[in-house]
Amino acid sequence: MQELGLGVSYWIIVLLWVARTIFLALICIFLAWLGVRVLDALNPRIHKRQLIGQDPIATGLFIAGFFILVGLVIHGVSTSPTVLGGPLLEYFFNFRLLGLLAIGFVVSLLIGVTLFHLVDKLTPKIPFVSINQNPIAVGIYVFGYLLFLGLILHAALTTPL
Repeated sequence: MQELGLGVSYWIIVLLWVARTIFLALICIFLAWLGVRVLDALNPRIHKRQLIGQDPIATGLFIAGFFILVGLVIHGVSTSPTVLGGPLLEYFFNFRLLGLLAIGFVVSLLIGVTLFHLVDKLTPKIPFVSINQNPIAVGIYVFGYLLFLGLILHAALTTPL
């Protein structure tokens, strides 16, 4: 078996990378779920769950947004900075990376929500709540914020320490 670095087997490094990828992806999916809940709470006038299931196109948009979110998270996790050669526990629980991920996610989410409400106020002739009239419009809206959550998680993951 091919050895890399300090005599650690190539396959051990691959298995550690896979385990770390799964661990960080699960954390990011939890943060994405939390982000969806926050956006639901901040936009209660848009009835997403009731309307998306009424139209197959809206459902398809939701599923597409979810897959893009997961793809961005996995890409971010796969390319996030890491250091081999340190303690194994630090490889998984890099508190600098986890802290940066949490702070970057919260700050980006707050900026996004603030800008959303600002644009809503600055464009009174475009009533955002009118998307409730069409399930496809709600599907596009949800697709957009799943993409937004994926992008902010990706950015938080790939920010150099």
